[in-house]
Amino acid sequence: QVQLVESGGGLVQAGGSLRLSCAASGRLFSTYAMGWFRQAPGKEREFVASISWSAGSTYYADSVKGRFTISRDNAKNTVYLQMNSLKPEDTAVYYCAAGSRRGSSESYYNYWGQGTQVTVSA
Repeated sequence: QVQLVESGGGLVQAGGSLRLSCAASGRLFSTYAMGWFRQAPGKEREFVASISWSAGSTYYADSVKGRFTISRDNAKNTVYLQMNSLKPEDTAVYYCAAGSRRGSSESYYNYWGQGTQVTVSA
């Protein structure tokens, strides 16, 4: 069992930056692929970024490529999402997830956090 707790969300102006953190409980964190997803009001949840267990490979949605960076620190049981050049369309609740495979499909992930709100003002 893995429990995930996101933090770092907030209100930021367009063009600004935020860093989200996701702290995981459990001894097996380093064996899981990790992902970030987001859900905007009235929209379905969508993939943002993922990272392999070893941090050897990462994968991004086209909409955030070049602006967001996913990373992890297995010693701290934490995964991060650095978000730069934020746009109003990035406004959403951001969720981290842990699973057996790195990728964009929600079916790869077994454990989910409760989400953290990110609001980008124009």
